[in-house]
Amino acid sequence: MRAIVEDFYRHVEADAELRSVYPEDLTPGKEKLALFLEQWLGGPPAYSEIHGHPRLRMRHFPFVIGDRHAGKWLRYMRMAMQENNVPAEDVDLIFSRLGPLARHMVNEGQDVPRARLEQTRLD
Repeated sequence: MRAIVEDFYRHVEADAELRSVYPEDLTPGKEKLALFLEQWLGGPPAYSEIHGHPRLRMRHFPFVIGDRHAGKWLRYMRMAMQENNVPAEDVDLIFSRLGPLARHMVNEGQDVPRARLEQTRLD
């Protein structure tokens, strides 16, 4: 998962439009994404143990995320999985669930709180 996340972020960094959605320091996000995906895919619950309930939509409110951002996020994640030789049938299964999740993060034009979360652990 770590290699997939590294390759994913390499694509993000090369895309000015998508990169603009991310904070300056990508290191914490890489760690959180790897832990989240590991847990979400059935691995140990390390993400929740460290950060509490994922509450992904709420955690993403500070960032203005449009449909194009979600689409690019999905494209780069698929590319990263393919680059790491994840079998096509596994990628298809993952994306049957990951696609709706990414689209759920879209908040552009919505009246949501944009302040950064003071507390990173959300129970």
